[in-house]
Amino acid sequence: MNPAENRASRAASFEATLEPTQRVPPLALGIGCRRGVTLVQVEAAVQAALGSWPLDSVTAVATLDAKAGEPALQAFCAAHALPLQTYTREQLAATPTLSAPSAAAQAQFGVDGVCEPCARLAAGGAPLVRGKLALDGVTVAIAGFLQDPANADAKTPQPTHSR
Repeated sequence: MNPAENRASRAASFEATLEPTQRVPPLALGIGCRRGVTLVQVEAAVQAALGSWPLDSVTAVATLDAKAGEPALQAFCAAHALPLQTYTREQLAATPTLSAPSAAAQAQFGVDGVCEPCARLAAGGAPLVRGKLALDGVTVAIAGFLQDPANADAKTPQPTHSR
């Protein structure tokens, strides 16, 4: 099974564990980008990654702390009233990625990837429901918050920084 089929299988398995009324769990977006991307590029990549999932199911957006100042990421979060959570290189390095390591992320930040670990961290370590999608200088991955009915009021682990 190739990596894409493996991710698709895991995403299908994740959705199969949800009750019919919970087919769209709260989602966390992990976003990486090249310096200077535009809001249009971020919006396009997010919409492509979400596919048929509605944007209003997104409850968290996360990136590497070094990317927190990117105007397009800030504008995306402001436009959709979503907080931008940031994580350190050490936190990303301790969170495995499904995709092959990114040469750019390794060279610039010393991590294997940005979007996949950020999505998982923002969702409290939950699995990815959509692996890395790269589009026009923006990478997006999606994790679905796991809903444990026995622990519905539990708090998700907090990022180191929030903007």
